Amino acid sequence: MIERTTFAALTPTQRADVIYRQAQSELAQNLWRAALGDGGARNDNPAPWAMPNAQRGGLDGLLALIGEGDTSAAARALATQSEEPEAWAAQSPAAAPSIEAGAPLRGEGLGVNARFAGAINAAAERTGIPAAALATIVDAEAARGRDGSWNVHSRNPRSSAAGLGQFLSGTWEGEAERPGTWLNGEARRRGWLNEAGQVSADARGSLLALRYDPEASINATADYARRNLQRLERAGADIGEGVAEIARAAYLGHHLGPGDAARFLTGGLEPARARRLLNAQVGLASAARRVAEAGDATAAHREWLTAYVERRIRPERFA
Repeated sequence: MIERTTFAALTPTQRADVIYRQAQSELAQNLWRAALGDGGARNDNPAPWAMPNAQRGGLDGLLALIGEGDTSAAARALATQSEEPEAWAAQSPAAAPSIEAGAPLRGEGLGVNARFAGAINAAAERTGIPAAALATIVDAEAARGRDGSWNVHSRNPRSSAAGLGQFLSGTWEGEAERPGTWLNGEARRRGWLNEAGQVSADARGSLLALRYDPEASINATADYARRNLQRLERAGADIGEGVAEIARAAYLGHHLGPGDAARFLTGGLEPARARRLLNAQVGLASAARRVAEAGDATAAHREWLTAYVERRIRPERFA
């Protein structure tokens, strides 16, 4: 669960947003698990929901933290949370005709998200992931305000995914424990890992709360993208060399997890797996219609995800 000091630093509206999304997550999580099955995690850890609960203490713990602060202000803010932000609306920063792999982002390319340019450029330089590719992955994952600004407190109500990179709790812990990542270095600096290099039980809540730190989330997204691209190449997938190709392959790894992404790129998912993923993404009724139109679940899922990636993963918009 988010630690007391971090929670206290949030404004009442931000506290309400975290609580609102946690409540949605806890209500919907069982349905999400049933829809995806064990293979749907956005990481290479089997069944992250088989691990301890994503935020131990969950909603009860957050409400208890409100009791220690400005209860009336937070409660009023929570009462105003009647609708979801426009999480998946299209954003259109200024387009550019072409981009170079090593080119840093300019503030004007990010538009209302210019404040994240420094963190994205630094993460790109450190990992070798093109800055524009990293920006478009974040743009596809994060919830956004009506003006297109990325919400650093993004939370998926259907899972434990949180932050600008929408990391599941299991993936985030795995990145903290993986030597060489930015998050591993930060976890070691803060004393959150035990002698075996694993996240300490008493530090887990603080680590998960770090997903709401934009610098941490952006760096973790870059590290995860680099690892996924390496795994996809080892699996025989054709990554390509252009920024757009790299961005799309990295996003597939982030969205599907490296295992399913490799199968998607090298020959297609099994029909049962494809149907399960499609059900989770578009709903049972829409999935059934798409499967009937395409002729089989694998083709239907491929058509939907390919169209989604082409529409959302457009790094040229951020150059």
